[in-house]
Amino acid sequence: MKRKLWGLLFAIALLPLCAQDLSERIGICTSMQDASILQKAGCSYVEIAIHRFFVPDQPDAAFAPNREEAAACVLPVVAGNNFFPGSFRLTGPDFDLEKTLSYIEVAMRRARQTGTQIFVLGSGGARRIPEGFDRATAVAQFTELCRRIALLGEKYRVTVVLEPLRKEETNLINTVREGMEIVRAVDHPNLQVLADFYHMACVGEDAQAIVEAGASLHHCHIAEKTGRAAPGVHGDDFTPYFKALKQINYRGRLSIECNWTQFEEQAESAVAEVKRQIKQAYDEDFR
Repeated sequence: MKRKLWGLLFAIALLPLCAQDLSERIGICTSMQDASILQKAGCSYVEIAIHRFFVPDQPDAAFAPNREEAAACVLPVVAGNNFFPGSFRLTGPDFDLEKTLSYIEVAMRRARQTGTQIFVLGSGGARRIPEGFDRATAVAQFTELCRRIALLGEKYRVTVVLEPLRKEETNLINTVREGMEIVRAVDHPNLQVLADFYHMACVGEDAQAIVEAGASLHHCHIAEKTGRAAPGVHGDDFTPYFKALKQINYRGRLSIECNWTQFEEQAESAVAEVKRQIKQAYDEDFR
């Protein structure tokens, strides 16, 4: 019964997005200073770096200028990634749950002030299981942390999405399917999963994983496999992923997270290429 109620509340929260085409829910992972470039390129939001923008390890006075910048920004700061710096430990013998929760609560409290709704939990270095440390213990640590994060997310109206990362970046959660194991174990609507098409391509995970994630898929990232380039540089075909999103009636957002060579020039062409492939996959019919 509780799961059904959560599902209903989650659907209600997404109602404003349901009238939009996925092409209208595209952002770029960058800084607030680039917002005007994003707006010109056809984006609807900015995805910032959490630990740099919300500065959770610093006093409120340090965050005040960023809060004012967000209030004046031409685009909303809907999402954030880079949750924890590499110096943080989320698994292993040095993991400090209370210190971590304090950091998270400050970040989420400040997110309420800027209207930021999505926190991406990637942070591959921070969550990496230390060499020689028992894997089962590390998974239990991380699962309990995610359970506590979800409760804070509920308090501050932030949805945290687990980001599976390629094996070169972490040894904990490399696929969407592995991310879903944690999401199911926590079983809370404020902890969902992210599908990053770049990481999926790197580990060889097919688009069917998106279908299997279903309503638990809350956010997506996109970049080409070679050099993590911007969409359109090498001509990667993302339509299988977009077809899978259509199949699950995806209502989340899509952020371009890639390496840029000439940001201002490439941003517009990258967004245009993503929209072209969405149109191709959805056949101009998202509803």
